[in-house]
Amino acid sequence: MDFSFSNLFNKKDQKALGIDIGSSSIKVVELRKKGNKAILETYGELSLGPYAGVSVGQATKLSTAKLSLALRDLLKEKEVGITTRNAGLAIPFHASLLSVIEMPYAKDKELTVMVPIEARKYIPVPISDVTLDWSIIPKFEVKAQNQEVADEMQKKMLEKTENFGGEDGKPEKVDILLAAIHNNIISEYQEIVANVGLATSFFEIELFSTIRSVLDEDIHTAMIFDMGAASTKLYIVERGIIRNSHIINRGAQDITATIARMNNISFEDAEVLKRGNRAAGAGDEPINIEEAVKVTAEYIFSEANRVLFFYQKQNNKNVDKIILVGGGSAMKGWAEICSKYFKVEVVAGHPFSKVEAPAFLEEILRETGPEFAVSVGVALRKLKEL
Repeated sequence: MDFSFSNLFNKKDQKALGIDIGSSSIKVVELRKKGNKAILETYGELSLGPYAGVSVGQATKLSTAKLSLALRDLLKEKEVGITTRNAGLAIPFHASLLSVIEMPYAKDKELTVMVPIEARKYIPVPISDVTLDWSIIPKFEVKAQNQEVADEMQKKMLEKTENFGGEDGKPEKVDILLAAIHNNIISEYQEIVANVGLATSFFEIELFSTIRSVLDEDIHTAMIFDMGAASTKLYIVERGIIRNSHIINRGAQDITATIARMNNISFEDAEVLKRGNRAAGAGDEPINIEEAVKVTAEYIFSEANRVLFFYQKQNNKNVDKIILVGGGSAMKGWAEICSKYFKVEVVAGHPFSKVEAPAFLEEILRETGPEFAVSVGVALRKLKEL
C-alpha cells in the first residue's frame, strides 16, 4: 500500500511537469508553486538514440509505443525523482503550421467565422483535419512593469475597439496569428500521455514555450536560435509576439558527423568531444572543434543572417539580440562561435532564471539551461493553472 503525508491531509498537488519530446531526447522539468514563485524541484533528460538503435545525439523517428516507453523510463529514474502527474506537453514546431495573415477588422464573433474560411488558403489539408487556433496581433505598444499586466491591458484595449476604422472611415486591417496542428499529431501525443498515465491539460507548440522561458520584458525584438539534432529553428519575436519563423534542415547531429569525419573518430566520441568532454577513442592529437563547426554551420549562419536581413528590411527595425537554445547549444563555446557570424549580440538562453533553485546549482543550470527552454516554458504555463 502506498502511503504519504500528502495523501493523509488530501492537499492539492502544487507541482507541474513540463515535457519536451525532441528528435534526439526527452527533457522534463518539475516545478513547485510557492505563493507567486516557481521553485525548481527536479529536471532530467533521456537520450532516444538507444531506443532507435542509433548513437546518442542522433535524431530518431520512434513510434508512439517506443516514445511512451522512453518517457516512462525517464519518469521512473530515481536520480530524476519526478513526483507529480500534473503535466503539459510541447509539440514540435515542424508538426505545426504557423502563419500571420491580414484580414479586415471585425468583432471577435465575426472573426471566429471568418478566420477558418481564410485559413483554408494557408493550410494544405481540409480544415476538419486540423485543430485551429488564432489570436489578434496588437498594433500598438503596451508598456508595463509586469508582462501579465501588459497582456491584460492589450486584451482590454482590443475588446474596446468594436468600431475601429481608419481616417477615411474604411475598416482597418488586422494581423492574425494563425496556428494549426494536424489532429493525427494530437492523437499521437494523447496516446503517449495515456500510456504513461499523466494528467495533461494542454499541448503547446514548442516555440510558445520557449518564448515564455527565455524572453525578458526589457528585450524589444529578439531572434530565438533553436538548434536541435536534425534542424535549426529561427523565430523572430517582437514584444512577445512571433513575427517570423524559419526552419533550416541542418542541426547539431550534422556538426557531430563532421567532427567524426574530419578526425576519423566515431560519432559517439565526436558527440562527447563536442560537449567539451574527453572521449576515450579520440586519441592524444588535438582536435579543432571550431573548424568542423565552420564547415557545417556556415550554411546555417548564412540562412539566419538572411532571415535577419529580410525582417529588418521589411519592418525597418533591428533585432536587439540573438538567444541560443536547444540541444545544439550545449556544444562547448557555441555562443562565442556564433558571435563571430552575427553583428547582433548573441547570448545563451537561461530559462532557469525564471525559477528559484539552490545557489550551488546556478552554474550547471546556466550551462544546461538552453537545452531545457521548452520544458521549463511548459512547466511554467502548467503551474499557472494550479
